[in-house]
Amino acid sequence: MNNFNSTVDTHWKHACYASALWLLCASFQLKGQQQSDFYQTESFPIPEDIVLEAGAIEWMGEDQLLVSTRLGDIYIVESVLGDPPSESRFQRYASGLHEVLGLAKKDDWVYCIQRCELTRMKDEDGDGRADLFETINADWGITGDYHEYAFSSKFDREGNIWVVLCLTGSFTSEIDYRGWCLRITPDGQMLPTCSGIRSPGGIGANALGDMFYTDNQGVWNGTCGLKHLKPGGFMGNPSGNRWYEKTDLLGKRPQDPISGSRMHLEAEKIPELVPTAVYFPYNKMGQSASGIICDQTDGKFGPFTGQLLVCDQTHSTVMRVDLEQVNGVYQGACFPFLKGYDSGNLSVAFAPDGSLFVGGTDRGWGARGGKPFSLQRTRWTGKTPFEIHTMHALGDGFELTFTQPIDRASAAMVQSYQMETYTYIYQSSYGSPEVDATQPKIQSALVSEDGLKVTLKLDSLQIGHVHELKCPGIRSARSGEPLFNPAAYYTLNQIPNEIR
Repeated sequence: MNNFNSTVDTHWKHACYASALWLLCASFQLKGQQQSDFYQTESFPIPEDIVLEAGAIEWMGEDQLLVSTRLGDIYIVESVLGDPPSESRFQRYASGLHEVLGLAKKDDWVYCIQRCELTRMKDEDGDGRADLFETINADWGITGDYHEYAFSSKFDREGNIWVVLCLTGSFTSEIDYRGWCLRITPDGQMLPTCSGIRSPGGIGANALGDMFYTDNQGVWNGTCGLKHLKPGGFMGNPSGNRWYEKTDLLGKRPQDPISGSRMHLEAEKIPELVPTAVYFPYNKMGQSASGIICDQTDGKFGPFTGQLLVCDQTHSTVMRVDLEQVNGVYQGACFPFLKGYDSGNLSVAFAPDGSLFVGGTDRGWGARGGKPFSLQRTRWTGKTPFEIHTMHALGDGFELTFTQPIDRASAAMVQSYQMETYTYIYQSSYGSPEVDATQPKIQSALVSEDGLKVTLKLDSLQIGHVHELKCPGIRSARSGEPLFNPAAYYTLNQIPNEIR
């Protein structure tokens, strides 16, 4: 009995210690460090006669930005890199288009995705307005349902543009290829590439050139997620799989998943099913995942080169995603990053100087930012925030790296960390709560000599689960400050063989 009471008392003390550290960390962030110390965001004044609702952004060159609107206009915004933003000028480049949610530029041509087609245009007479329009491809269908969004990528390494199509009503596929990913080749051919999409919010490539899209919580999606568009893959929603009968490029139709199961269990039975690379836990990380951009600024935007930045429309935020491949399957961690934008972040692009342009719209859904639309620029101040830089899976735990050296004494204490795991019901009903929760025990925390790395050894890992990590006890060796964002969420699809 005495041993039992001693064990309970020790666990209680550890829990209280960890909770106190978590509250102290949150309080310090409110009173001490501010996001503007590291990243500063400026808003562009938008003329009163322009309803921007920025659906897509592309760099035009020579201090010019292309911004499309949900209402079908494309604007050239001039002098976007200067100070102050109020000196920028808006000029209409094209109008009368159908909800442009993707822009790409090649030579003198501007490419845009409309609901019904991929179009290219250019200004031939030099007056600043497009006057030549050409349809590149229109081999998919629309019914007029307002959910039938189409998002498109920049050009891939083969010169293709990738298109992801929302389902009709976001539940069914009433017309050709709704709920699919298509590639449009340089000569205008359509290549059906992936099935199983529900309601995309953005599309973009990682540093290796592999393509990803964001899909939103709903039927067959327990929460929002980042998914790898592996050619020939099935993304998880069978509602649009009727269109396998129209193409022989992907082989036979995949077996339908069993509603009420778990995605990792169904992936063992359905070879085509590509597990969600990164889950964005609902409300904790956002509610409407959207635009994607890879940080390839070579340090102009801070220490996160090579990682993906992913917007959330409802929370008006930009998240970070650190990906890795294990046994040929993508997985990785998402981290809170930037917040406080004016509207619902939907589109995102980098300028050559490394500044990040973010376009927003609430589109009637609402967003924390509060404004109906926005165009903003975020710049790194040169001061590095104290953050978890990466989180990589090991066979018996995780390896964390940090943007600054950590206090080795506090980082070596297992009480400085908290971890729980959970997954989602894979079902035809809308969304899912967090289910199948576990609380793995952190057995040890090994800190590297330079203080930039910690190896956490756990007593168990859970395939198919989000491993939610909080680090309230970590402190900077330089300043004694806590982590600015002391949380990470790692989606574990495969367990590596590597053990430290």
